[in-house]
Amino acid sequence: MNTMVDTVIVGAGIAGLVAARDLVRSGQDVLVLEARDRVGGRLLNGELPDGSPIEVGGQWVGPTQYKAMALVDELGLETYRSYAEGRNIIELGSVRKTYTGRIPKLNPAVLADIGQIQARLDRLGRRVAEAGDPWQVARAEEIDSRTFATQLDKMSYTSAGRAFFNVITEAVFSAGPEDMSALWAAHYIGAAGGIDALINVENGAQQDRISGGSQRIALALAEELGDRVVLDSPVSEIDWADDEVRVTAGGSTIRARRAVIAIPPPLAARIKYSPGLPSDRDQLVQRMPMGRVIKVNVAYEEPFWRSEGFSGQANSDRRPLGTVLDNTPQAGRPGVLVGFLEGKHADVCSRMSLEERQARVVDDLVGYFGPQARRPIAYIERDWAQEEYSRGCYGAFTTPSTLTRFGRALRAPIGPLHWAGTETATKWPGYIDGAAESGHRVANEILQ
Repeated sequence: MNTMVDTVIVGAGIAGLVAARDLVRSGQDVLVLEARDRVGGRLLNGELPDGSPIEVGGQWVGPTQYKAMALVDELGLETYRSYAEGRNIIELGSVRKTYTGRIPKLNPAVLADIGQIQARLDRLGRRVAEAGDPWQVARAEEIDSRTFATQLDKMSYTSAGRAFFNVITEAVFSAGPEDMSALWAAHYIGAAGGIDALINVENGAQQDRISGGSQRIALALAEELGDRVVLDSPVSEIDWADDEVRVTAGGSTIRARRAVIAIPPPLAARIKYSPGLPSDRDQLVQRMPMGRVIKVNVAYEEPFWRSEGFSGQANSDRRPLGTVLDNTPQAGRPGVLVGFLEGKHADVCSRMSLEERQARVVDDLVGYFGPQARRPIAYIERDWAQEEYSRGCYGAFTTPSTLTRFGRALRAPIGPLHWAGTETATKWPGYIDGAAESGHRVANEILQ
């Protein structure tokens, strides 16, 4: 097949599909090439024992995620609130506490330390957000040269306060603070509007779920685009000149005036470009690894923790399953707890057998919620680092000194090549909202 279109888009995740829809609505002839046999990218619905959908990839939307919420409304989808009633659980070191509200009842010195760390991180995040691009903030090179772990060490006075932010880092980035640049972390915090927005259920990023599962967003977009979306078409080569691209996908060649690469940075780096890309772009994507997470949904006959007064939310700095939330479907049954093996814990657990990993997860749920957690009716997991066309989740991040040296190449078009994906967003990078923003931006670039 040799096809000519106005714009070819690589990747049928939210970013690619949103860009395609915007371009089609403006009269362009568009083709979307997706390597997988499905649309949605890092959004994917699984199935519970009763046949109802359950998200095994990204799933939540929140009240300040305006692009995502607008998309949900436009597509005629509905949302419902995540369950957040009752007591939460936190374990830090040898201390275990249950609490309601936003703040656990920890040692006053630890609470004071957590409060001042958060205040300082939020201020830094605001400064970065107000600067426009992260590399433009005052002292950007100094901040970018540090790992986020070093930043936290500089800010913390207690080991428990430091441990608390280790848990948050793994929960938000699916990576350790030692892995990423402090400037990237500050950019992420500022782009979300602060740490509370990132970690909270109520009034936060985990507040709302999509009725029928989050992949319905991608499925609805793809249905609107029809046969413009071509599955099972992994792109291997892109030949480009100033005014034309030729994209090789399997045995087909697609010619276009423009191309949008809407896949994670490490995957974009694996495509062969001719001529080769400018060195700044190449150096950038070499320094943007993906986070690593195994997402597990453990189903029970009913959400037993609710009747015992628990919200289902639990966090620990000593368990592999460091973050747990109630993921029960809208109907209220079966009961589902969703947990995350993140960063180094995902490294270790991915080397186990399925049976060993399930036993480890269930042990942690018993530790959180008691012996009733020992009797699940289903165990559903997804190791996103094993996904050939994701290679990790939730998103990519930059290593130290990357943003200030090469960050300008993150969104900048190269001839007819344009870059989309949630990592390129200025608001809510790493989330559905960031992906939608990037799709709108790149379509506007092309139309102008």
